[in-house]
Amino acid sequence: MRIPDRAAARHCLAVLGAAVAFAASAVPASATADDHGLRRGQLVSAELVARIPQSTAAQQVHDRGYADDAAVPRYGVDHYRVLYRTIDPQGRPTTASGLVSLPENDRRELRVVVYEHGTFAARGDAPSGDPRVPAAPSVRADSVLFAGAGYATVAPDYLGLGSGPGLHPYDDLASETTASVDLLRAARTVAHGQGRRLARGVQVTGFSQGGPAAMALGRALQRGAAPHFGLASLAPVSGPYDAQHAEAPAGLERGTLRGKDTNYLFAYWLIAMNRKYHLYDDPSEVFRAPYAASVESLYDGTHGDAEIFTALPDTPRQLLTPKVIAWALHPTGNLLRAYEENDTSCTDWRPRVPVHLFAAHGDKDVAYENSLLCERALTAAGARVTLTDVGDVEYSPSRRAALPRVLAWFEERFPADGR
Repeated sequence: MRIPDRAAARHCLAVLGAAVAFAASAVPASATADDHGLRRGQLVSAELVARIPQSTAAQQVHDRGYADDAAVPRYGVDHYRVLYRTIDPQGRPTTASGLVSLPENDRRELRVVVYEHGTFAARGDAPSGDPRVPAAPSVRADSVLFAGAGYATVAPDYLGLGSGPGLHPYDDLASETTASVDLLRAARTVAHGQGRRLARGVQVTGFSQGGPAAMALGRALQRGAAPHFGLASLAPVSGPYDAQHAEAPAGLERGTLRGKDTNYLFAYWLIAMNRKYHLYDDPSEVFRAPYAASVESLYDGTHGDAEIFTALPDTPRQLLTPKVIAWALHPTGNLLRAYEENDTSCTDWRPRVPVHLFAAHGDKDVAYENSLLCERALTAAGARVTLTDVGDVEYSPSRRAALPRVLAWFEERFPADGR
């Protein structure tokens, strides 16, 4: 990776400083005030964190496992860590961070891709990284895939990850949506500070946790949540769109998903949902001893996935009480509400643009049935939807198999070069 020399860095940061001043004094047209007087999408800060030449971008994409020749970046990429104003799950003012990646080409107007990332627990693993952690996270290469093709690429960290305050409200569809919409608004200011502008049509993709987040962002854009932007294409990958009817039965009843992975994901979900829906008073109500005493602290944003996996048992019945397993499979009350409010990304709207779902029938983390149910719901609503099975491959390989195809489909629909 090549960081700009000092003179270039000073110039770039000076330009971004002007963008920050602009954001503070003249809110961009896409930012709106809510009842708190908050200017959602207002830029707080933007920092050039990496300038990557084309050769390094190509190496990063290769190292991430994207071997498709069509996925080789054509351009270098500039990464900006962005801090911006948004709202929390209760609608209160907060800040969030994200990554805005611009291609190093001479186009003044850039077509836009939003990439919604998959699940991880450590805040420093977010696309924008953590300013206290010098190494760039590998997930940043997913943004390089699209930015290197010529798209302005917007990658939200979500709340509580990266540089944002507080704990991450994992799988909270509403806050994933607002964080994404508001980063798009902030990205306009970042691009403007570089003498560039963002096109109105947005092509949206995302992996795993980012699958429902992508669907929900598409719904919000179609409904006019960000006046400057509209939905152009939608292509999520391996998303857990229906936790109640697909993910929970596969992991907790049929055992067709990997046990330790189910423990990691479901514990994360229970702990995060408890903060919003009050599922339990004490961890011992849902987690067995000895895990009840420590499992919540594993998801405080300071522990990496490998550390969490080591601390968890191999099967759900070793981690979870019989009561909560039964409740998850036959939900009532607040647990049912948590499902119903967060399993809606495919079910309560009709996309007016084509939707291309990607998933792998060999995935042992996210049940393939999620994508089948999503396809069924969208088709019933009258949407134009395609589901591509990328094969008998596992969770991470499904991302590597799908994202180059997503890029190729985006290029067919709205090429980065503006054709």
